[in-house]
Amino acid sequence: MNPLALSNQLCFRAYALSRHITAMYQPILKKMGLTYPQYLVMLVLWEKDNISLKELGEQLMLDSGTLTPLLKRMEEAGHLQRQRSAEDERVVRIRLSEKGRILHSQAQDVPEQLQRCMGFTAEDYMQFMQVSARLLKSAKKVS
Repeated sequence: MNPLALSNQLCFRAYALSRHITAMYQPILKKMGLTYPQYLVMLVLWEKDNISLKELGEQLMLDSGTLTPLLKRMEEAGHLQRQRSAEDERVVRIRLSEKGRILHSQAQDVPEQLQRCMGFTAEDYMQFMQVSARLLKSAKKVS
């Protein structure tokens, strides 16, 4: 085995897999009027609404410079609302709009649709989620 072959690089496999998975989401999310990054924002807000921009960035591992234009577009589309905190105007709070709450029910079958696109059984899916969670946890420790 050639340790420097591209096909033997964990980083390349993770990168390529990430791109393919994201591409699989696109037709599913298009029906809902969401891009993949917007879907990730919605997932966080469906779990915990009315959070700070800082909390959202921490959960998504994105900085405010990346999130701000994304959130602006989502606000213009009517999915969420951004508001400066009355207590500290440096803090921006993000909350779902009614349209964003309605999307939650439409998104219920997205994970199952993705699982089918990947050709995974329920067991394959769970194994993949467990292994990827361990890898992500290890990567966070190093960075």
